[in-house]
Amino acid sequence: MASARRPLVAGNWKMNGWRRSAEELAKIIAGARELSARIDIAVCPPATLIADFAACARGSAVMIGAQDCHAEASGAFTGDISAEMLKDAGAQAAIVGHSERRSTHNETDAQVRAKALAAWRAGLLAIVCIGETRAEREAGETIAVVGRQLQGSLPDGATAENLVVAYEPIWAIGTGLTPTPADVAEVHGVIRQRLGDRYGAAGQGVRILYGGSVKPANAGELMHIANVDGALVGGASLKAEEFLGIVNVYR
Repeated sequence: MASARRPLVAGNWKMNGWRRSAEELAKIIAGARELSARIDIAVCPPATLIADFAACARGSAVMIGAQDCHAEASGAFTGDISAEMLKDAGAQAAIVGHSERRSTHNETDAQVRAKALAAWRAGLLAIVCIGETRAEREAGETIAVVGRQLQGSLPDGATAENLVVAYEPIWAIGTGLTPTPADVAEVHGVIRQRLGDRYGAAGQGVRILYGGSVKPANAGELMHIANVDGALVGGASLKAEEFLGIVNVYR
């Protein structure tokens, strides 16, 4: 874990949560207060909750993010939400290219790249997700897939301030399965090399998160692997106790 890169633990609530879920957010805010000097913490709720959560988190150590954004700033795109709208609601970051968006909405690398650019345009931190399927891993294509997604999904001009990369092996999301520490180290090492090759010194500062069935029980091992700068947490981020159990790895 590189001390020069400030860790980030981000919770992706997916299509879960109600206005009353602000009670869980309040617990996360309280529990994260002591760690604010060491790490960054983000909660990405459904779009319906961003404004309420941003108001609740104002002045705290927790930033509120979105789970997606449209590439355009405005227009005739029924049902979509622009990065500028998310910023206006109080979001500070946006996840783009999550595997569930890539698979169920058929999002391409080019579309993910456009969304990352939109996030930057609105002044949001872009958390760009990449990762292979089980079939691709079993075929020995993990590094090729990750390399292709990095090349196609990341815009030029990335810095430590505007980009986070999240590696999420798709076969590990919500399955309880996790790659071995050696597997994670290999992929994160490749991502770090590719970021350095493309962005130079700036690429060395870009944080790489691991995502894929991260829980309090395995967070300690995963978060201390080389080039793992934090976690993108799914189901375990819905309950403050579980999420803080992961965050507290950095205590």
